[in-house]
Amino acid sequence: QVQLVESGGGSVQAGGSLRLSCAASGYTIRSKCMAWFRQAPGKEREGVAVIYTSSSSTSYTDFVKGRFTISQDNANNTVYLQMNSLKPEDTAMYYCAAYFGDWWCPLLLGNPDAMDYWGKGTLVTISS
Repeated sequence: QVQLVESGGGSVQAGGSLRLSCAASGYTIRSKCMAWFRQAPGKEREGVAVIYTSSSSTSYTDFVKGRFTISQDNANNTVYLQMNSLKPEDTAMYYCAAYFGDWWCPLLLGNPDAMDYWGKGTLVTISS
């Protein structure tokens, strides 16, 4: 049974940092697209970052480029999202998701409905 469990969310002040973790079980993260999405209250879910775990190739949406870094740890079957220089507009529920198909990974950032598995999310709150 595939499971994704996020952790690491919390409340920090603007300019601070957080590192989110996504622990996968029931499958190996190798050769998959693993992504982070977020959803703020009253807004649609939006893609944040994606990694193709076979090559460690990454892609980011414009609003996090230079601030967020997605990475993988194959030994622990875990994907991370390092978030620096956080802003109040980064406040959202952050979700980890996995894709097992053949799409080019960056395309998934604009297509959350294509993801195959989702975690339950971890809340990130940034105060000004």
